[in-house]
Amino acid sequence: MRADLVPDDLRERVAPLLPPAPERRRRHPGRLRVPDVYVLRTGVAWRDVPAETVGCSGVTAWRRLRDWDWTEAGVWPHLHAALPAELSRSDSLDLDDRAVDGSHVRALKGGITSAPRPSTAPAPAPGTRHHLIVDRHGTPLAVTLTGGNRHDATQLPPLLDAVPPIRGLRGRPRRKPRRLYADRGYDFDKYRRLL
Repeated sequence: MRADLVPDDLRERVAPLLPPAPERRRRHPGRLRVPDVYVLRTGVAWRDVPAETVGCSGVTAWRRLRDWDWTEAGVWPHLHAALPAELSRSDSLDLDDRAVDGSHVRALKGGITSAPRPSTAPAPAPGTRHHLIVDRHGTPLAVTLTGGNRHDATQLPPLLDAVPPIRGLRGRPRRKPRRLYADRGYDFDKYRRLL
């Protein structure tokens, strides 16, 4: 195995969260299926995936991703619940201090993703806005996506509510931080009182 593949210990943790492999056909079963957990970190194009390293061609890897909708199978929520709990058990997650921020992603090829606005408001910003909350070490806890013209402060309550209860230690799972760090865009008395 090359070093730029997913480490074995992470692969073993993620494997139970993946959807079960479809059964092989009895008649004309084809080649043996390559495990689904081989994931490259290099960002290589599908046609350039090294088949001798991964165990299948790039087209096969692309087809597998296309045929299995991991979102519909619920892989991502399970993974997002399992990994923070493991970090919490190993004392690698600090939930006392959290930071929040948003970033605008422009829509370069047209299309506007924006929130409803009054007719007197300025034209909507084309694109989307990502709102993120992380723990003290920068581990993502929740992400929300809104239209490009939404103000960061308005998305603070939904973002805090999006943080799932993180298990891993004894007692009730903590949802709210003791201290929240944010830039001036969040500095409003209304949201200070809310916190």
